[in-house]
Amino acid sequence: MSELASEPLNTAPGAQARPELQRGTGMSRTAEEIGRTERGPRPLPPLGEQRATGDLSSVDTVLANGLRVLAVHKPTVPMVELRLRIPFAAADAATAAKHAAVGELLAETVLTGTARRDRVAIDTELALVGGELGASVDPMRLSMAGSALATGFDTLLDVLADALTGATYADGEVARERDRLVERIALAGSQPRTIARKALQRHRYGNHPYVYEMPEADDVAEVTADEVRAMHAAGVLPRGAVLVVVGDVEPQQAVAAVDKALSGWTGDATARKLAPLPDLPGGDLLLVPRAGAVQSQFRLSAQSIGRTDERYPALQLANLAFGGFFSSRLVENIREDKGYTYHARSGPEFTSSGATLQVDADTASEVTAPALLEIRYELGKFAVLPPTEEELETVRQYAVGSLLISTSSQPGMASQLASIAELGLGIDWLTAHPARLQAVTHEQIADAAREFFAPGRFTGVIVGDPDTLAGLDVLGGVRR
Repeated sequence: MSELASEPLNTAPGAQARPELQRGTGMSRTAEEIGRTERGPRPLPPLGEQRATGDLSSVDTVLANGLRVLAVHKPTVPMVELRLRIPFAAADAATAAKHAAVGELLAETVLTGTARRDRVAIDTELALVGGELGASVDPMRLSMAGSALATGFDTLLDVLADALTGATYADGEVARERDRLVERIALAGSQPRTIARKALQRHRYGNHPYVYEMPEADDVAEVTADEVRAMHAAGVLPRGAVLVVVGDVEPQQAVAAVDKALSGWTGDATARKLAPLPDLPGGDLLLVPRAGAVQSQFRLSAQSIGRTDERYPALQLANLAFGGFFSSRLVENIREDKGYTYHARSGPEFTSSGATLQVDADTASEVTAPALLEIRYELGKFAVLPPTEEELETVRQYAVGSLLISTSSQPGMASQLASIAELGLGIDWLTAHPARLQAVTHEQIADAAREFFAPGRFTGVIVGDPDTLAGLDVLGGVRR
């Protein structure tokens, strides 16, 4: 609490304000001065009691066309959020590169026109109800996300249904978006983080369809409108997909509205899920050369567990303590103490069949070897000296508070539910998760630290200029 808040101003007639509070004096106090008193640093106020998410009325059902609908009544503001997730994986490794190229262009053009509306009509109708709708794709799914005023929910659903059942992918629209996409991919492909991510994917999974997160520009340049239309007809299917609706609408009414709007969206087949990924063994890091680079990108990865595993709450807290937020051990070491990096973090990466644990950092080339030494040191130390009771309580409060904050808004709740609905989970799992985090013991978080953060469990890549990375050969465990 600041001095201004703890000491009321003297507002009696004729009273003289303190000099540091007068405007135009040019006097101000530093953050350190504000945070101290004559008796020493001001103590931080205690955290308030965490309030659980209130009871939320919801409906979780499967429609006749095979679409699962999860509707939650959350009247925070007079809006409605929707999230549609359609499994959209390539059939096999041989077709994955082409699938990625066509799929990316499909996502870019699915809302550019239908048999009933052109691009302008789509944008106009959504704007009139305070709405928006967008699409994206990755190796696992085609996603559509939107929002609108609660009074415009039917319009939002009508536009969505029109795109799902009547997108035309006009030749001109596809050609324009294809040219733009080729330029964007070419630009993104030169970025260090993109290079590092692609290298990590190849190192971890070889030619598995999951590797094709970003298509090659040359592949996109060859995509035709006919191929996009064919992919939509074959792959944009309701059976196996999930639609989440959160907002100021009664759940039963929301489901009825969805059923009415999307009844024409049908298909005999089931949307294709991503083939399971192989388990990731630990091993050497691969040095990926990038001549002339002034920075190096570390991307370490280890096999992990998904949200449905009973050990997950302890792992979630252990990850926060290691590198999952700003006051974590990894950040304190290589960013705050050593100054090797501005960006360092650890965290989970979930797929439909499992999860991995990532450790990422970007460093200057000249400190690449020392940074790797410190990352390995922190991993080993974390496994041998797991989080203390004090660390556990800090990350517990952070995790519970962050979850409650993220689910307090309609967009946050919708996105959280969409991410777990693909696993067959629903609102009950999400609202019960704070209690699971509260129940984690010091012994459980210590077990998670030992099991999942041992240095030998990790593999990955380092992207940088080999000519400037002195010392890596001395450390070992890095192959060229």
